[in-house]
Amino acid sequence: MTTVEKIRVLLARRNIPEAELARRLGKTPQNFNRKMKVERFTEEDLEAIAKALNCTVIQAVPVFRMNESGEEI
Repeated sequence: MTTVEKIRVLLARRNIPEAELARRLGKTPQNFNRKMKVERFTEEDLEAIAKALNCTVIQAVPVFRMNESGEEI
């Protein structure tokens, strides 16, 4: 599963639209959508996404851990 696919799974499970995640990250929906299309995320981007979605990112291979359940995506 790609990083973008993992982010989309998290968004679906959290019932959060991409535009809302963009807002939480301080980005416009257009800029965030562009980043999703090219799939270029820095470690800082991934940490910010994880924080916005109440997850923990495991850096070796981007894995998100849902804090309340411990489930990894």
